[in-house]
Amino acid sequence: MSSASSPPVIGRAPPEPRITVAGLTMAYGSFIIQKDLSFTIAPAEIFVIMGGSGSGKSTLLNHMVGLQAPATGDVLYDGQSLWHAEGEARDRLRRRLGVSYQAGALWSSMTLAENVALPLETFTDLPPRQIQEIVSLKLALVGLAGFEEFYPSEISGGMLKRAGVARAMALDPDILFFDEPSAGLDPITSRRLDDLILDLRASLGATMVVVTHELASIFAIGDRAVFLDNETRTMIALGNPVKLRDECPEAKVRAFLTRGEQGVGGSGG
Repeated sequence: MSSASSPPVIGRAPPEPRITVAGLTMAYGSFIIQKDLSFTIAPAEIFVIMGGSGSGKSTLLNHMVGLQAPATGDVLYDGQSLWHAEGEARDRLRRRLGVSYQAGALWSSMTLAENVALPLETFTDLPPRQIQEIVSLKLALVGLAGFEEFYPSEISGGMLKRAGVARAMALDPDILFFDEPSAGLDPITSRRLDDLILDLRASLGATMVVVTHELASIFAIGDRAVFLDNETRTMIALGNPVKLRDECPEAKVRAFLTRGEQGVGGSGG
């Protein structure tokens, strides 16, 4: 019998990361956008990517969903590498991801139902009737029941954003990405979209990554946030947004999180 004893376990062990960004450097040729990015995202966490205009927020999202390859580093989902996986293995990983883009990215010539059905028709062998049922469910989840036959030009900006979310959820991903979801929306509509994101996390248990510069959204929905810095071209802060606002040693992070409406920041990625 060993004389050594195991240390006591106090509380729950932290969950295994759902997403790991490991030593990621993003570049266009020799021009480095951001370097040495390393952080993890827990299951069911709402994680915010923030920073000033041109800091690479949306570019980081594109690297995380497999649209742009890193110069160095990797992105892992439940320990599986996205950028070292090949063929069907990479396709399986990418099918776990749903993305809602800034402008909604809906086809103007298609109804909302046709837009949401498109991923199902492309990536599954489901019969039309079942696809129709799934489409109706997804639109109902985002508060658009009854708008199946409307075209994008016939609905408001806030409804367009929600329709984009419905399409992002079409294949039942367990990880959702939002690129500037509140851009161009009035404060009331923006708050409703924040509430939708919180409701979806509560009902689906999905992990969410949100690119935004909107302070109201950052504080309303963010469990943790990473700050991408333009000058040093790397991350300079990581943590709960409220704690970063009040306690971060980096003055520019505190300034970003306490700015007025006309202060620092911008909608660019």
